[in-house]
Amino acid sequence: MSRATYFVRECPTCGRSLQVRVEYLGRLLVCEHCRGSFQALDPEQQAAPANRPGTNVLDRAEQLLAAFDSQSYRLP
Repeated sequence: MSRATYFVRECPTCGRSLQVRVEYLGRLLVCEHCRGSFQALDPEQQAAPANRPGTNVLDRAEQLLAAFDSQSYRLP
């Protein structure tokens, strides 16, 4: 029986460490904790999260709030 090979990747939405199977490289995955989606990229070839805008939790929260504010909701 062969063992799966994993790499560790932080979820770009919630920041939790995830073990991702190498077979899933290039695929769109969903975090099991927050349901945020991300693409499984080679950890040695991807840029550091601090260098990409919108990857930390506070930036993501601001994006979600802006999306909510841009839609019109009526309270009963």
